[in-house]
Amino acid sequence: MNAPTTDLRRADERFHTRISWLDSRHSFSFGGHYDPAEVGHGLLIVSNDDRVAAGSGFSTHPHRDMEIVTWVLDGELEHRDSEGNEGVIYPGLAQRMSAGSGIMHSEMNHSSTADVHFVQMWVPPHERGITPGYEQLDLNAELDAGGLVPVASGRGHESAISIHQQHAAMWVARLEAGRSVDLPASPFVHLFVARGAVELSQTDGAPGEPLALAAGDAARLRDAGHPVVTATERSEVIVWESDLEVRR
Repeated sequence: MNAPTTDLRRADERFHTRISWLDSRHSFSFGGHYDPAEVGHGLLIVSNDDRVAAGSGFSTHPHRDMEIVTWVLDGELEHRDSEGNEGVIYPGLAQRMSAGSGIMHSEMNHSSTADVHFVQMWVPPHERGITPGYEQLDLNAELDAGGLVPVASGRGHESAISIHQQHAAMWVARLEAGRSVDLPASPFVHLFVARGAVELSQTDGAPGEPLALAAGDAARLRDAGHPVVTATERSEVIVWESDLEVRR
């Protein structure tokens, strides 16, 4: 095992796309933003924090050989794809689209009056050219019960939507102030603070005060054991764990 490391990335350090209908912050290289040192962490290669204006959105566009997970924080997002799948995604409803051998889809704000805020995340599949697929699942009851909830997994978590990537899983926790969760002990862990503020205990064997993270901040952990996340106000965190790293 390598020495544990924690790489903090603050909200305002992310790549930023701003156009008339979209305000998007990218945790890794995306679109016209490219840095060879910022191509992902573990198997997570896209994590876009998107705000889409009322009555607008992403018109029909293609994807291939990618597992795409969408998590809505506020508002509603309408999905349509070339396989005939349709859905309106709201907070607590997990959605996965497997692009596989090729798919076309659109993502539009379902409201004509309110913005929608969501995080979209991509991991490559462990097998290319699969049949495209779609899945959604309401996890609000599990999230309200507390703790770190498996949301998307290639490891057989029955309560999660499935992804075609056996070396990765996504978790979410909604935390009241003072509540804590242990992060998974995987080689690569990506912690994103979707809302609120938390403290992250230092990695195993590293002395010092907890690290403070606010909404939009992230921590990229390697071989960190079981660091603890504690909410300092009402918060929501998104956690990806990976056993492998995308080849660069």
